[in-house]
Amino acid sequence: MGNNLGDLLLTALPLVILIGLLWAVSTALRPRDTGVSEAERYQRELASRSAAHQASEIQAALAQRARIEASAQPSQNRSHTSRPAPGQQSPNSPARGQQPAILPNGQLNPQLAFELQNLVRSGQKIQAIKVLRQATHSDLMTAKNYIDRL
Repeated sequence: MGNNLGDLLLTALPLVILIGLLWAVSTALRPRDTGVSEAERYQRELASRSAAHQASEIQAALAQRARIEASAQPSQNRSHTSRPAPGQQSPNSPARGQQPAILPNGQLNPQLAFELQNLVRSGQKIQAIKVLRQATHSDLMTAKNYIDRL
């Protein structure tokens, strides 16, 4: 009986050691934290804030564009296609109560921009370039490039 117990221990002990060793190796190789690291969390937060900021910037730009388009709508009592007779003041030059061709923020007067768009749409690109050059005192290439982008 003592011999059988010794044989059993000689067989079972290496088996127990082998199982323990396999468990230790699998535990050591298993990833410790399956959660998100601080760097990944920061990058995700930064991306979401960036997306929110971009969305708010787009909303603000669309609102600004709508305001400009609303202010550039022709009034029912004024014709945008009429040209002044020689010696009269151009509708683009600043008169009392009118805005200058270029606003203080560096943008083109919305009424002038609307008139230029109407001229381009009606196929009068050269006339639009002339009107823009007279109103802004810009050179020919600058005016042509602006009109080509309309």
